[in-house]
Amino acid sequence: MIFKGRVWKFGDNIDTDAIIPARYLTTSDPKELAAHCMEDADPGFVTRMKTGDIILGGENFGCGSSREHAPISIKEAGISCVVAKSFARIFYRNSFNMGLPIFESSELVEAINEGEEIIVDSARGTITVTSSNKVFSINSIPPFMEELIADGGLMKHIAKKRDQNEKR
Repeated sequence: MIFKGRVWKFGDNIDTDAIIPARYLTTSDPKELAAHCMEDADPGFVTRMKTGDIILGGENFGCGSSREHAPISIKEAGISCVVAKSFARIFYRNSFNMGLPIFESSELVEAINEGEEIIVDSARGTITVTSSNKVFSINSIPPFMEELIADGGLMKHIAKKRDQNEKR
């Protein structure tokens, strides 16, 4: 998987309420959730970002409650992936379950400014800053997790496997 996009930089401890405020949790409609993605952290975020852009977070990105709405809103808004120094455990798992690719890199977070473009290559385990050609290492996503992402998340992955087994 290769992702190329402009970086939107957020700080440490961005919780799920900053990603998708609780006042919007009366819906599970992905498009409605996407319209409010990162609203409390950056009110104009969804109007300025472009499909394929990348969120860059600090330590403990996605902390707080275990709502699946957070990775759904990010993915549906058109963010291709999230890179952070570290992720809250439940957000980490929910991201893969919802089909949102996430990567950890503390070095990149310190070395890049908002608006710069990066290329994330999960197979090579690298992130390249296009303006400087600086390369940073990331851990590759395990093959099973890549399958989840490619299939659109855990539930779609399970449905795909079930359909494959029924055709046999």
